[in-house]
This record gives sequence, structure tokens and C-alpha cells, in this order.
Amino acid sequence: MYVDLHTLYLLIIGTLLASAGMIFWELRAHPLRSKTLRLLGIGFATLAAGCMLILFRRDFPGAIGAALSNLVVLSGYLLVLNGVASLRGRQYRAASLGLLAAMALVWAVAGTRWLDVVWAYASAVPIALISAMTSLEMLRCRAMQALQPRRIIVVVTGIHALLYTGRAFVLPGLVAEYGQAVLMAASNITMYEGVLYSVILPMTLLKLIREEAHGQLLQESQTDYLTRLGNRRWFFEQGARVMGGAAGQCPVALLAFDLDHFKAINDLHGHETGDKVLTSFAGVAQGVAGPGAVLARIGGEEFACLLSGEDARRAHLLAEAIVRRFAEIVADPARGVGVPATVSVGLAQFDGEAPALAAGLAEADRALYRAKALGGNRVELARLAASSAAA
Repeated sequence: MYVDLHTLYLLIIGTLLASAGMIFWELRAHPLRSKTLRLLGIGFATLAAGCMLILFRRDFPGAIGAALSNLVVLSGYLLVLNGVASLRGRQYRAASLGLLAAMALVWAVAGTRWLDVVWAYASAVPIALISAMTSLEMLRCRAMQALQPRRIIVVVTGIHALLYTGRAFVLPGLVAEYGQAVLMAASNITMYEGVLYSVILPMTLLKLIREEAHGQLLQESQTDYLTRLGNRRWFFEQGARVMGGAAGQCPVALLAFDLDHFKAINDLHGHETGDKVLTSFAGVAQGVAGPGAVLARIGGEEFACLLSGEDARRAHLLAEAIVRRFAEIVADPARGVGVPATVSVGLAQFDGEAPALAAGLAEADRALYRAKALGGNRVELARLAASSAAA
């Protein structure tokens, strides 16, 4: 089915305006990305305004209509680029103004004499450059690397850049060789691709922001608000995956921690100090256990840690280091809280087939109770694990 260029322009204008409206609607739902959404919304609305001007460019005298519509379209592309760049805290203000000034100078020099050449070919160069930069910014955005829409955005903007690069540098030779019919065909291809661009890119950017927000909410639901460690739910979900992957292949170790006499610390020094003791322990445990540990706050003053592989083999040494370092740091006003506090640890190690996570943690808990009964500030090894290790 053939669709004339005028209708395609109207379709692009409608989709861009609808996309801008949807993006502005999302501002309240995503306050942390309000700057990005505002830039994108204004950018797509500006692209729509530029396309409207293109329809009436011949009503202006000389090259004014073509130049004005081209500069407005470029402004829209630059706003979209800055919106994508803001996802990783970058902006291109000076470069954007410089590019617009350079293109305005091109139009001023070309005038009506070279109007058709600039409109058909030269004006594609900055669009190709901006689209390539948009693709590159999205590719470099580490915060979005795990999200599927990121790849679609990279592809869509990359294709847009390639299309306009071809229009700027390949099309002139084809037109010289085969005539104006090639230029008309290229214009149709450009417009059809523009329709897809105006639909896919805004919707994918919106989906990207929504998926990021969903991921943040999910992470918050699995994170302890005070220590920023995982919570009980996260520990059992993550721990079950680790235990399932390590079963029968490598050793695992479970550590149960309980801060000694924590209620007395709260009663004597206040809950604010108690919170500082908890965060101090979390920092010490994270630093000693390392990034490979599954460490979580599973109760008030109770913590749990799952180690696998080589870390599991030296779990006893790590546990003793945590006990020693926590007692030293928390009592030091310069490095910790300035309040004496200790921790008891129960350790269950499994060299062969490991039990379910809950059963393994129960073994560590029983060892923890013994550590508490023996006065605390110590590490106790689970008897079942000790006997199996000896065997």
C-alpha cells in the first residue's frame, strides 16, 4: 500500500506528540528520573514541531523555511541525546549549541543557491552524528546494562545513524548515477523508517525507565533499610540458588551471627546507638567476608552468611576475624561507635552434599546457641558438620 510523504509526516507528528504526552505523564511516577523524562518529552515534542514546519517550509521566503525546520528538528534530536545521556549523569549543552550554530552557518552560507543540496544531503550529517552519539550513550550506560530495552534503543538509534550516514555520503553518488528517482525512493525509505523511529524509540525509552523503577522497588523489598544488607527474604532466595548450584560440587559454609547483650546496649545507650552498632557490624562483616558472600540481616540483631568454594574452606578463620575486628572497631570512637559490643557466631560447614538452606542454617543456629551459652564473643562449630569433616 502506497502512502504519500504528506501522510507519513502527519503520522510521525501524531506519534511523536502522543509519545511526548505519555512521557510527561510518567513524570510523577518516576521523580528520580524527572530530568531525563522532561528532556525526552520536550525532545520528542520539538521533533514533532520540526516536522510540522517541514510541511510548511515552502511558505517561507528563500531558505528560511528549510533552515528553520531543520534547526528545530536538530534541536529535538539533541534534546533526546541529552535525555539519554542524563541517565548516566552526562550533558552536551555546549556541544549542542555549537552544532546548532554550525548548521545555522551552513544554511546562511548556502542560501537559496545550495538549498536543495543542503536539504537532501548535508542536513543528514548532524542527524547521523547525534543518533550515533545517542546509541553510544545508551551502550555506555552501566545502570541499564541488565535491562532488555537498552539493546533495542541501541539498535534503533544505530540504524537511524546508519540510514542518515548513507543519505549524506552514499545517496549523492547514487542520484548522480541513476537520477532523481533514487532520491525519491530514498525519501520514502527515510520516512517509513522515521515512522518506526517515532514509535519504537519513545516507547522503548519509557519501558526502560519503568523497568529500572521496578528493579529498584524489587531491590528495596529485598534490602534491609538500616544496614543496606539483604533481608531475610533475599537471603533465602539467593542462598537457595547458591546452595543448589554448589550441591555436591564444592564446599559451603553457613554462619549465624547474634550480637551479644544487644538489648542492654539499646537500654543503656539508646536505639540510635544500637542502630550504629548494627551498621558497624554490617560493615565489618561485609569487609571480612568479601563480595562473594551472601550476607543478610535476618532479624533484629541476627545476621546470616553463606560462603561457598574456597571461602567456605576458610570460613572458621573468617568468622574469627569478624568477631575480633568487630569488637575492636565498634569500641573505638574514631573508627566505630565507642560502645563495647561483641558478637557470637555459629558455623556449619559441609564438604560433601549440603542440606537444604533452612536445615543448614538450623545447624549453624544450634552452634550459635552454644556460643552464647559459653559467654559469647566466640565462634562455635556445629557438631554434625565437625564430625562429617573429621570423617
